[in-house]
Amino acid sequence: MTILFYIAALVAIVSSILVITRTNVVHALLYMVVSLLATAVMFFLIGAPFIAAMEIIIYAGAIMVLFVFVVMMLNLGRAAVEQEKRWLSTEGWYFPSVLSLILLVEVIYIIISGETLTIKGAPIDPREVGKALFSTYIIAVELAAILLMAGIIGAYHLARRKKHVVHRFLKTEGAEE
Repeated sequence: MTILFYIAALVAIVSSILVITRTNVVHALLYMVVSLLATAVMFFLIGAPFIAAMEIIIYAGAIMVLFVFVVMMLNLGRAAVEQEKRWLSTEGWYFPSVLSLILLVEVIYIIISGETLTIKGAPIDPREVGKALFSTYIIAVELAAILLMAGIIGAYHLARRKKHVVHRFLKTEGAEE
């Protein structure tokens, strides 16, 4: 199991480096998702399946939804559609697919063997996590929500098309509006 943990850690490190070094936003996002999946596999290997599931649902899922929102808000016409087609070309999918395949083989092996590393400490069920998020850590949750909302509003503001306003006295007769 230790070797599997280090393989997942290596996949996480490689994909994290590729997130930083990619100039294409979509490719960087793919590597980020692979990095989050590798982190989830590491959590699963050390015996924390709840955190692994939350890692996949919250981070990988939320990031993908946020990316779709940004792409939808930044849709600037035909040129943007052509750019998106170039971003989603098949060359950008090979290496993330290989890294994801490595992680999938690890997860299948872990499920078949039924072995995981165990961490010392008391297990925490999802109910306790929910209670802690809405009582002890409510300020952090609210701040994260406000930060995400500010990011979405900022992205919308940056992507908004500006209207070309011409004063009514500067219009020439016969000009189309």
